[in-house]
Amino acid sequence: MTVISLLDLRIKPELLDSAPEVMHSVLAATRAREGSLGVEVTVDADDREHFIVVEKWESMEADDAYREWRSTPEGVSDLGSLLAAPPVLTRTVVTDI
Repeated sequence: MTVISLLDLRIKPELLDSAPEVMHSVLAATRAREGSLGVEVTVDADDREHFIVVEKWESMEADDAYREWRSTPEGVSDLGSLLAAPPVLTRTVVTDI
């Protein structure tokens, strides 16, 4: 079952200019993970410090494996240095409604 994970991010205003470069590097590793079906970054049209990362995964197991990898020394990224608040993760499953 396809999983869509939404990562809601608030970027520190003083780091907004460097955010795209850091995120590009971080998300290259995300896109390369087994089970990744793609990643898109959206920016709030009314608040340029509010980003939502939209990740598409083959399955919940693939997403779980990715989250576990990110918690290891190998998977740690610089994304946290950009954040003004803790990220909020929402995981959804695609249905045939």
